Amino acid sequence: MKIVDIAKIIEAVLFVSGDGVDKDEFKRIYDLSDKELNKCIDILKDKYNESSGINIISYKNKLQLCSNPIYADNIAEILNPIRERSLTKAALETVAIVAYKQPITRSEIEQIRGVNCDYAVQLLQNNNLIEVVGRKDAVGKPLLFGTTDEFLKRFELSSLDDLPNHKEVLDRIRVIHSEGDSLYREFSIPEEDEENKAENNEQQNVNKAENNETAKDEQNETEQQIVTESQTENIDTTQENVNENKQKISWKDKLKARLESQQDEELNEIVHEKDIKEED
Repeated sequence: MKIVDIAKIIEAVLFVSGDGVDKDEFKRIYDLSDKELNKCIDILKDKYNESSGINIISYKNKLQLCSNPIYADNIAEILNPIRERSLTKAALETVAIVAYKQPITRSEIEQIRGVNCDYAVQLLQNNNLIEVVGRKDAVGKPLLFGTTDEFLKRFELSSLDDLPNHKEVLDRIRVIHSEGDSLYREFSIPEEDEENKAENNEQQNVNKAENNETAKDEQNETEQQIVTESQTENIDTTQENVNENKQKISWKDKLKARLESQQDEELNEIVHEKDIKEED
């Protein structure tokens, strides 16, 4: 394999690793001599020179890619706000405790939070939010931590006097830790006393009775309406029957009158004939 190709492989490995990689690993895997490895390093240094945003450094027999120091301020301007947003809940709790209780030791922080704080303390130091301000006059001389000016700038405080109420914040931290990730307090609703309970039951009974009475009135009204409609239908039927009967009676009277009229005419004819005979 060509030296140029090996240099590209070393470049890719260093980029992915992020941390320093031992030179002996490259020599062992690719069977390189010190001279050949140095040639690969020189190729990378020519590529990542002082004008580049990335440099390659060698320390303790290791190789590592790093940013160019001349762009440190530009990098901080962009990455510091991102790191601030990426602070974990544990780190925020820890920096709050340090802010209110400073100067404070690591063990005292852990006593308040109830968990190990090594990672949170290291993260806050890396972000320049807390720093060592001395040692406590106790067994072992533990380190004392306090907040920095960067802490005030990032949290937009003019001084520590602008911090919210100390006791209230610590109580909230304990609540969050004791109840998990929930930010809501759990509480129970007290039971009603006997007097209120009796009044509520009485009111419910009154409402129930009123509802029953209303339903009963509606039922009676419906029944009355049905009866009225039925009576109206019966009256109409009776009137029709009367009219029909009247029609029948009227027809019979006419027939009877006609028969009587015919009989009178016949009787008159008989009487008339008899009178004629008597005159003759």
